Amino acid sequence: MLDAADSTDVIVAWQCIGCGRIEDPQPCLGVCQDQKVRLVYAKDHEKILVKLRGAEIETKMLEALVRRIALATPRAGEWERSYRWLQDEARRAVTALTLMRTEAAEAQSAASGSESEEP
Repeated sequence: MLDAADSTDVIVAWQCIGCGRIEDPQPCLGVCQDQKVRLVYAKDHEKILVKLRGAEIETKMLEALVRRIALATPRAGEWERSYRWLQDEARRAVTALTLMRTEAAEAQSAASGSESEEP
């Protein structure tokens, strides 16, 4: 589950358009040591977070459906009616998931077209 504690600090830095070097000038305290670090672009990180949130919502929807299937006990002679109802629920879930994915893809497409470049 994602919440505010999952947010990551973002450091704005300069990147060379030729070699890709990244620099964030700061005053040296005299005790500095260089080490390798792994970095990702904030826009890529944010895209993954959006996908993760979508996956969490999908998981909850499907989990709710699976629980209904697992816990449903049809009355005597009503198994077919219960089965059909569960099929309808599954169809509604698939439709909702498809709609969510389509909206997310459209939002991502719109956002990638309007991204501003910052140092």
